Amino acid sequence: MKKTLLIAMLGAAGLLAHAGPVCAQVAGSTTTTGMAVAAVTEVAMGWSAKKGILGKTVYNDAGEKIGKVDDIIITPEKYVSYLIIGAGGFLGMGKHDVAIPIAQIREQGSRILLPGGTKAALKTMPAFVYATDTTRRDQFVARAEQDIARTREKIIEFEKKAGAATGEAKVKMDREMVTVRQDMKAAEDKLVELKRAGEKKWREFESDVSRAIERVRLSIEQATA
Repeated sequence: MKKTLLIAMLGAAGLLAHAGPVCAQVAGSTTTTGMAVAAVTEVAMGWSAKKGILGKTVYNDAGEKIGKVDDIIITPEKYVSYLIIGAGGFLGMGKHDVAIPIAQIREQGSRILLPGGTKAALKTMPAFVYATDTTRRDQFVARAEQDIARTREKIIEFEKKAGAATGEAKVKMDREMVTVRQDMKAAEDKLVELKRAGEKKWREFESDVSRAIERVRLSIEQATA
């Protein structure tokens, strides 16, 4: 049975994300990599981005050619989210890639459709530009700083409640606040390390920062529960 474009794309991403290992032994070790044997057969029978969509012409529902598929974007959550459509050749202008949400794409026979899409509309859309590693670093730092700032606000609110508490409740809240402050300090220190690492080595600290921020978030949630 032929799969629809959207289901096939999501299925392909899911197989990559969840398939078990195949017994492909690395010389000199017992390490296994790749997919389970059963999954290999399933993938072979499935949909191919290279053969099924990349480079294909995109039409609108009036049958007009409006672009070609240059790429697909898979988010960190492993979902196919966007088609990158190169529209330059059809617009009589320089290269102009645009990102189209996959939910707007339809499949009609062997054709890829963007219902309601026009050359003029693509021309007015912002051009899609791949993020550089520097951009990713800056975005990650900005999100981390926002998360820390929001958590710091919650800590201030909790400190006020702890200051107004009495008896055993105050003792308990003060004890919990010690843990929260320690976790917050750890998150801030990890972010400082990432910033100092520079553009080439920042990814070595990315997961440490994320875990530290998640830990302080859980600490304040437990303290305020």
